[in-house]
Amino acid sequence: MRLIDFFDRGASLEPDRAAFIDENGTLSYREAQIRTHQIANALMSESIAAGDVVAIYSPNDARAFLCMLGILRAGAVYVNLNGLSMIEENLYVLKDRDACLLFIHSLFAKHLDCISKEAPKVTRVIGIDRALEGAPSLTRWLAPQPETAPDISREPSDVACLFSTGGTTGRSKAAMLTNRAFETMIANANTAMPHKAPPIHLVAAPITHAAGLAALWLLPLGATNVILARPDPETVMAAISEHKVTTLFLPPTVIYMMLAHPRLNDFDYSSLDYLIYGAAPMSVDKLKQAIKAFGPVLTQLYGQAEAPMMCTVMLPFEHVRWLETGAQHRLASCGRPCLFTDLAIMDESGNLLGPDERGEIVVRGNLVMAGYYKNPEASATVSAHGWHHTGDIGAIDQAGYVYILDRKNDMIISGGFNIYPGEIEQVLWALPEVQDCAVVGAPDDKWGEAVTAVVELVDGAAIDEEAIISHCKTELGSVKAPKAVLFWDKLPRSPVGKVLRRTVREKFWADRDRTI
Repeated sequence: MRLIDFFDRGASLEPDRAAFIDENGTLSYREAQIRTHQIANALMSESIAAGDVVAIYSPNDARAFLCMLGILRAGAVYVNLNGLSMIEENLYVLKDRDACLLFIHSLFAKHLDCISKEAPKVTRVIGIDRALEGAPSLTRWLAPQPETAPDISREPSDVACLFSTGGTTGRSKAAMLTNRAFETMIANANTAMPHKAPPIHLVAAPITHAAGLAALWLLPLGATNVILARPDPETVMAAISEHKVTTLFLPPTVIYMMLAHPRLNDFDYSSLDYLIYGAAPMSVDKLKQAIKAFGPVLTQLYGQAEAPMMCTVMLPFEHVRWLETGAQHRLASCGRPCLFTDLAIMDESGNLLGPDERGEIVVRGNLVMAGYYKNPEASATVSAHGWHHTGDIGAIDQAGYVYILDRKNDMIISGGFNIYPGEIEQVLWALPEVQDCAVVGAPDDKWGEAVTAVVELVDGAAIDEEAIISHCKTELGSVKAPKAVLFWDKLPRSPVGKVLRRTVREKFWADRDRTI
């Protein structure tokens, strides 16, 4: 099936059910489907052919999501521009991905001049919410278009989306995701997380990333997608209660803010089936708090732009089991491999490793991208030995649970020892005073790299460097304990909420060469 076919499946099951609710109103599946027909027809009237690249630059907005569905229906390739990214990054994406048409929200109209200068291949611009200079409004652009679906033939192996990687180690690359990759994601998700009735999905995180992917796997069930402009903690909590939300994805940073919010206990979360977290590691201590606050609904996913969302899953019953049986170390796992995705641990020579051995996490199967757009060298490197290399260092225990120890490039080598920052960060997160943290290797004449913790404290909390180092020595020993602790008001984060260790590390390595 094509990705658009899954939306049509939901429309056939629940034509009168609300498909999208946002601040602009409600659209039923029938109404939304007709709109996607018109968008596809309008794209074809602009000479957009199958395989052409079309970009969307918008905050969370139902109309933007409809544009994405219309692009897919036209057989074109969708590019996700993140509204939270700097304009320089989005200009790079537009140029690198060869976008020829752009849907843009008026919130970003101030960038139209530099887009026209820096991305000359973008020859047509459509205003998502209103007309802009040189760009008709979406409503006017669609007015003359027929409401019937165009007949476009596309194959499961065709690329549906150029999905931007996180860019945590440099410029983002474009993962070529095929219809078959999305089909596998949808199969993994709905096999692992079944619903008794059409879900109510709260889209709070950026729809250009994980929250939008979750919407895609829920559409064939006839899910209602309630779209928030931004993941403000109180707004999220109120929306769960008001709309009887069953499913939502949030990065750990937002869950932390909700747990610390004074109105945490003022809302009803009993409708929740799955509170999905991912995109960054989550503190085991805060996991316990979240289960107490929101119920036995915490669900962890592990995936990448190159293998979207669903490489592993740890379900709500597993979270509860490990709390009740005392095996709380399992909460540090990201779960077990999904049904339709093969996962293993590999050493540097391409040998697969056994239980509890540390190496790189590798995956294979139809979930994996077709390669990086216009980057055959990186594509070959990341697919060495017939597996996709995630860049994550991990291990699998005897029961099949996967543990992400760290990013391969983030490992600290101090005094000849390999030290994984994620292990230290878990210990720091357990301190009630710590809101978030990043552990990096700073240059040191004696050790080569000195383990250094940069800490963001909970508002109003106080703890000193000596207490943190002493706590880490007790939990981890002196080799892994930080040699220094710095306190920053705010840690740098990516647009999807990941703490950027690379940016933190650069503060210490400016004007010095890091040879490892």
